[in-house]
Amino acid sequence: MRLFIIALAALVLTACGSAPQRQTERPAVEHPSVQAPVPGSGGYLAGDGPDDHPPANIDAIPDAVPVDEPLHRYANRPYVALDKTYRPLSRPGNFKQRGIASWYGRKFNGQRTASGEKYDMYAMTAAHPTLPIPSYARVTNVATGKSVVVRINDRGPFLHDRAIDLSYTAAHKLGIIGNGSQEVEIESLVAGSYPSVRDEIARAPEQSAMQTVASAPLPADAPQGHIFLQLGAFNTLAAAERFLSEMKARLGDAGKELALFTQDNKTRVRIGPYSSLADARSSRDSLKDKLGFLPVLNMH
Repeated sequence: MRLFIIALAALVLTACGSAPQRQTERPAVEHPSVQAPVPGSGGYLAGDGPDDHPPANIDAIPDAVPVDEPLHRYANRPYVALDKTYRPLSRPGNFKQRGIASWYGRKFNGQRTASGEKYDMYAMTAAHPTLPIPSYARVTNVATGKSVVVRINDRGPFLHDRAIDLSYTAAHKLGIIGNGSQEVEIESLVAGSYPSVRDEIARAPEQSAMQTVASAPLPADAPQGHIFLQLGAFNTLAAAERFLSEMKARLGDAGKELALFTQDNKTRVRIGPYSSLADARSSRDSLKDKLGFLPVLNMH
């Protein structure tokens, strides 16, 4: 929908989902788990918001998982909106920004995005003026530290110096539905980078230390039912749960045995148990191609 701004600049202003009316109007429909915005504090457009039958547990919708995708043929060309020229980046990564996030909901649900895909307010997506389409970004609520990973598939916002327009679900998970907008940090991600972006994740240093152990011979008499593959170790439960959701989304049925395990003041994301070391090693090798890193053999 945002691409039409090039030809219909004034008419498509409201398509950004960040129009100034949100600053004073109250929502026509309120999600039962979302506090109604206080008058004057912000909010979404009248008539916008969730539909009459939102998903039962929006917080359980997994974040987007960065994967390699070819860039859209047309959505990454320079364009003009509101007399300002925008030049989209030619590749993801190496981009950080702090600014105001807004969101758009059912008023635009089902309409075409700049990528040509239909906007799904319950998917983990977002619109950005210059990030590549498609690409992925971690968005962090500066006030709370909560963060989500979204897929950039649309253009906007173009009003009031706002930096990014989030889907309803992404905004809900960040806790900004009631205010309508919130200061956030945006970090562009590349495929395979999400375990090590700015987070409480402790997996990266721990992984390198444990890799030597994992490659060394393990006892042949390892007890059955106590052999796992560790995908990550985290300082906080919230970070571990977020990573667990990402792994489930990426692995699909292969991740049905993923679970959390707390040990040594860290929450670990593991898959298993395996009946033997041979099975665990075989699974580890097959998972390496899907994950972009080698899981660690773990026995407990």
